Amino acid sequence: MHLTPSEVANVATQLGIPVEKPSSLREEAVQSRLRELRPDVCVVAAYGLILPRSVLDIPVGGCLNIHASLLPRWRGAAPIQRALLAGDSETGVCIMRMAEGLDTGPVLLVRPVAIQPRETTGTLTSKLARIGAEAAVEALARLEELVPAEQDASLATYAAKVQKSEALIDWTRTAVEIDRQVRAYNPAPGAEGDLQGTRIKIWEARPEAGWTLRPGAISRSGSELLVGCGEGALRLLQVQKHGGRKLTIQEFLRGQPVER
Repeated sequence: MHLTPSEVANVATQLGIPVEKPSSLREEAVQSRLRELRPDVCVVAAYGLILPRSVLDIPVGGCLNIHASLLPRWRGAAPIQRALLAGDSETGVCIMRMAEGLDTGPVLLVRPVAIQPRETTGTLTSKLARIGAEAAVEALARLEELVPAEQDASLATYAAKVQKSEALIDWTRTAVEIDRQVRAYNPAPGAEGDLQGTRIKIWEARPEAGWTLRPGAISRSGSELLVGCGEGALRLLQVQKHGGRKLTIQEFLRGQPVER
C-alpha cells in the first residue's frame, strides 16, 4: 500500500531525464511548465484522464495515445478486460491522435493481435504493451507521412472501468461466460465464487461441455473438481481461499473437505 515510482519514472531517473508527476493537467502552472518544455509531441499511455484542449494544443505534432484495442471498439478504461469478457477473437493496439472526446481521435497506426483461447488480462496486457511500445516508436519516426483515419463512431463500444462487484461469479451463467470472467479478472481483482459455503477466488479454470450438474453443484473425482453452471461445468485448476495463497486444485482438495 505504499506509493512507488513506475518503471517509466525509474528508467527516466536512471537516464537523468526530469520527471514531473502532476496530479492534474488542468492547473495553469502545470500547463505553463509543459509550454516551457516546447514538446514536439506528447505520448500518453494508460493515463486514465482526458487531456483538456489547452494541453492538446501545446505540442506542434499533437498528442498521441497508445490504446489497447482496435478502435472504435472498446473505447475507455478497460479495453483488455472487456474484449476477454465479450469473447472477442481479436484485439490489438492503435496509435491515435488525441481529441477532446474519450478515445475518439483519428488513428495513425493499427497492430491487430489474435486473442489466444486461454489468454488472461495479465498475459494479454504484457503482449500488447510490447507491441504498443514498438508501434509508438514507429509512429514517432513516421509521423509526417502517416495518414490519420477517422473513426466510425457508429461502431464504437465503451469499455467501462472494472468494478470489483463484476468479478462475483453467478453459477447460473454458462461455463463459457464464467471462464471469461476468470481470465478477464486475472490478475485483478480475481473472480470470486461460492463453493459449498466457502468463498474462493478462481485463478485458472476450463469450461467443460456436456455436463448437467445444477448450478453451483460439485462433482469431484480424485483430485479433479468441477462446478455446475447454467450450461456445462467449470473445471477448477487454481484457486485461493481468503487470506491464503494460490493453490492448485490438488493442493486445495488436500486441505478442504468437499462433498461429492
